[in-house]
Amino acid sequence: MKKRESFASRLGFILVSAGCAIGIGNVWRFPTVTGQNGGGIFVLLYLLFLLLLGVPVLTMELAVGRAGRGTATNAYRALEPVGTRWHWHGPVCLLGCCILMMYYTTVNGWMFSYFFKFLTGTFTGLSSEQVGGVFNAMLANPVEMGGFMVITVLLGFFICSFGLQNGVERITKVMMVALLVLIVVLAGHSFFLPGARDGLSFYLLPSLDRAKEVGLGKVVVAAMNQSFFTLSLGVGAMEIFGSYMNRKHTLASEAVRICALDTLVAISAGLIIFPACFSFGISPDAGPRLIFVTLPNVFTSMAGGRIWGTLFFLFMSFASFTTVIAVFENILASLMDFTHIDRKKASIIGCIFVLITSIPCVLGFNLWSGVTPLGAGSTILDGEDFLVSNLLLPIGSLVYLLFCVTRWGWGFDRYLDEANTGEGIKLPRLLKPLFQFVLPALIVVILVSGLI
Repeated sequence: MKKRESFASRLGFILVSAGCAIGIGNVWRFPTVTGQNGGGIFVLLYLLFLLLLGVPVLTMELAVGRAGRGTATNAYRALEPVGTRWHWHGPVCLLGCCILMMYYTTVNGWMFSYFFKFLTGTFTGLSSEQVGGVFNAMLANPVEMGGFMVITVLLGFFICSFGLQNGVERITKVMMVALLVLIVVLAGHSFFLPGARDGLSFYLLPSLDRAKEVGLGKVVVAAMNQSFFTLSLGVGAMEIFGSYMNRKHTLASEAVRICALDTLVAISAGLIIFPACFSFGISPDAGPRLIFVTLPNVFTSMAGGRIWGTLFFLFMSFASFTTVIAVFENILASLMDFTHIDRKKASIIGCIFVLITSIPCVLGFNLWSGVTPLGAGSTILDGEDFLVSNLLLPIGSLVYLLFCVTRWGWGFDRYLDEANTGEGIKLPRLLKPLFQFVLPALIVVILVSGLI
């Protein structure tokens, strides 16, 4: 039997796992949702739910991987009671990763495109309307979008083809360190913008009055949603890295470190964006247009804007591309487990598959813009994102949770033993009622609210 790959170091595992979690959910969804939900009090609730919901479910996905020593299907098979069919969730996890990459590769291509645009001075001297026109022109050009999507896919699978340690771990370490350096530089710059104090006050100081204006219930549900989706739980993206882990440290310790890095990037994205928005009197809740229209206008209006724009989109590129590499690794591992082919062949097959299946998302903004899966005004990207974010992630997380805490699955005692193996934070047995009753209810709330 072929020996399973493993990480070269604990730091490598934490950085790669955090890189999987860190992505567009941190760098544009988090600031947007914060702006829409009253600022500081949303951030406070987000951190609370991250500890209550995100960390426990992350330990469960990692536990299945570490104990089962395989991709989701094989791990379930190794751990499930005789006669049960929990392993049917494995192919669904793989499907979720594939659908995620069908549109995530296009969005990552947007980041690459804007990095090169700022680097080469495309925005220099443009008016506000012309800056907005650059984004619209990119969406209308399938060749440009397709080209950067192809670069994303080819580069991602090329890195993964070198293996876990020599490819995924080595490159992700470099990008994550660069990401953290860029955060410090960009956030430090934002602090000195005129009006930065007002932006930081809105972002970091909780205000019940602002929350009431939005609706306190809405703010609570939004914080719960963000704390859950930020970790990419439910489609085996984290489970695969659990299967590469050693047993020297408890899973709660590792989960807390992953969540801390993920949260650091999300909070820092706000530290970069909110001062800039308040300094130039713009709304911080505009979603993708905030990143690709509003902020480029901000950069073109400030001294040294070309440099700051280049650094910002380099930061965005690293944040999204680390997720691409991590999910590609999951797809490759599944291919190798199912077919027993080597990594090089799996990389070629995976690359061709993702290239072909990513085309509809690219064309959905131009040649196939008439395809509106969620109604008028929606795009193919919206439909794919809805399937992953609103269905596969919450349902998949609920499956992992029930597998780990019920007697019909692996069982709470076995899960707890695995989670507490090693040095570090131990999960107390008294959490069993929380895990069995409260967490499933919260995930159902997330699922229903997403569907509504």
